[in-house]
Formats: sequence, C-alpha cells, structure tokens
Amino acid sequence: MFGFFKKKIKDVVDKFSKGAEEEEREDVEEKKPLLDKIKDEPVKKKKISEEEFPSKEELEEVLGEPKKKDEFEELIKQAEEEIEDVKKSLKEETNEEVKKEKKSLFKKFKEKITAKKISEEKFEKLFWDLEVALMENNVATEVIDKIKESLKMDLVDVLIKNVKKIVEKSLRDSLDTILEVPKLDIIEKIKKCKKEGRPCVFLILGYNGSGKSVSCAKLAYYLKKEGFKPILAAGDTFRAAGSIQLGEYGKKVNVPVIKTEGKADSCALIFDAVKSAKAKDYDVVIADTAGRIHSNTDLMDELKKIVKVNEPDLKILVLDALTGADVVEQCRQFDKSIGVDALIFTKIDAYEKAGGLLSATYILDKPIIFIGYGQQMGDLKLYDKEEIIKNLGF
Repeated sequence: MFGFFKKKIKDVVDKFSKGAEEEEREDVEEKKPLLDKIKDEPVKKKKISEEEFPSKEELEEVLGEPKKKDEFEELIKQAEEEIEDVKKSLKEETNEEVKKEKKSLFKKFKEKITAKKISEEKFEKLFWDLEVALMENNVATEVIDKIKESLKMDLVDVLIKNVKKIVEKSLRDSLDTILEVPKLDIIEKIKKCKKEGRPCVFLILGYNGSGKSVSCAKLAYYLKKEGFKPILAAGDTFRAAGSIQLGEYGKKVNVPVIKTEGKADSCALIFDAVKSAKAKDYDVVIADTAGRIHSNTDLMDELKKIVKVNEPDLKILVLDALTGADVVEQCRQFDKSIGVDALIFTKIDAYEKAGGLLSATYILDKPIIFIGYGQQMGDLKLYDKEEIIKNLGF
C-alpha cells in the first residue's frame, strides 16, 4: 500500500536535507581555537575571573564577518546574557559545577552558531523535486500548495539544526491536516432510524467497476457483526448480471437480497425493498445501483428519481482508489447532480500512489466511512487517519 509514494517522498526528503546542507554558512572549524578555549581551559579554583569569559568582541570574532551580520546580533545578545547568568551562579559553586556550567555554555553557543537558515530562493529550488514527486503520485495542486505553504513556514529564514527532521515533521503535520475529514457515525444513524420505527436506507453510487456491489455486501457483513439486520436491494437493473452478482454476494454474507430477473425499474425495486424491510423488521436497506458517469443523462435522471422517491438516509459514493486524482471530479459531479453524503474508497491495498486519497480528503471535505482493501467480505475498515499516515511512511 502506497509503496510508490513512500519511496518517492523518502528520496526527496533525503535530497531536500542534503541540498539544505549546502546553504552558505560559517565554518565551525575556523572558530575552533576560541571555542576550545571556552570549552577546555582548566578550572583550578572556585571563582573565575572576568578575563576567562569571552567578551562581545571575542564573540564577534567567533562569528566572523557573515554576509548578513545582523542575523547574528540576536545570537550575540543571547550568548552574552547566558555568560552573565553563569557569572552570577559561579560565585558559590564548586569546581565540578563550574566545569559543568562552562561546558553547558559552550554547547548552547555552539549549537546556535552551527544552526543554518534556508533562503526563500534556495527553498524554491529544493521544493521543486518534492513538487514533481507529488505530481507523479497524482496529488492535486491544492494539496501541493498546502504542503508547500507549511514547509515554507517551517524552513525559510528559520535557524535549523536538523533539516531532515524538520522536513519530516512538517510533512507529517501537513498530512494530518489534509487527511482530516468530517465525522459520520453510521451506527448512530441506524439507531436514530430505528427509534423512528423504520429501516435506514443507504444508497450506493459510483462509476462502473468501482466496486459498488462488493462494497454493498461488505457493508452488510460489517453491520451484521455490529448486531443489525441488513437487507440488500439489487437496484443495478441496467446490467443483465447485476442482480445475479449481488445475489451471490448476499449468499456469502448470509444476507437476503431483493432482486428481479431481467430488466426492471430500479426505483420501484428499491421502493419494494424498503417496504419489505419495514414489514419484516430489518434495520438497514443497502441499495445497489447501476454504475454510471455524470454525462449519461438517462442514468443520472434515473438516479435523481430514486433519490426523490426513496429518500435515502445516506447517499454513499464508492470511489476506486486506482482512478487517482480523477476521484475528485467524479465526486464533484455526483454531488452536483444528487448530493453525496459519504465516501467509500476501494482497492486501497493495490494503490501505490496515494494522491487520489489525499486529494479527495482535502478538497471534497466529505466523510470517508470505509476503506476497502481486499476481496474477502471482512476486508472493510473504518477510515482511520492515523493508520493512513503510518502507511504513508510517517
């Protein structure tokens, strides 16, 4: 899962880090004599004379003559303040404590002068490789812009000690935001319908081959395990084998299927299924529909009729992850025509690029209730943002 994405991002993060290391900075080796004096001069008495501490001039000597000397003025000020604090604390300290304080002072000072900044120009050059990698993974422009904005804030003109660590953290934080979707509890939705004395109706939508029928059966299997009584409605009457296919899936999960032989009116069949479910005290009707694209006017009009007559509680769009970034446009078109309440992503186990999922979560702002990852009836997982981030390599 997401293998191509993980490899590409890892390579780019390494390249990003190495590129940042080449950013112009002061060489610590040139400062070593004075730094060694601060660190290693032996302490033989409790009190230390003023001469043993570096003066402002010496600190400036350590820093040399950088192109942007004003960038180091704050470092000088902080170092001087730390020296003053150490002076005060040394009055009553032992030799060992004095050594410890002096080493601490050196360490802090060295960390500051060896930190580096990445210029905006350098950042733009480095980000290009990451941008290309994200585009190769079908990540939408809006998502790339979000990642770039976050990285830029964390890296440009900020003193950094470990570029790779900061880049990885920034990317993870971006993914955390991108993968955040609205919550939808289908269990509570079913319980609410039961209180109203009627079955809950889930209408399953999607393109041809997206995995609607098997997702219907998987959903029925999941709800059975949760203690509910589901029934399936074979509303895909457009295909000759539509009813047969769902009927076979129904046998696998031991859930009844309302179907008809040959051509029939899909809207009427789903209506009868809802009526039968209410009479026989079923909790949920999961209605399959014919696969369609938004440009097929007849099928979209049929779908609008189904929605108007049967008033489903949830219109669930099944998206094939292998479709890539096009899932965004699919959802937009279905949403525009009839409205989409929630999403199921299928074939996620065979999906190497991750871009479609990232794009859909960030742009569509729809609840993702399940992830389908295999052919077995139990291969349906509740959407878990943290698990996705982990599988993405973070």
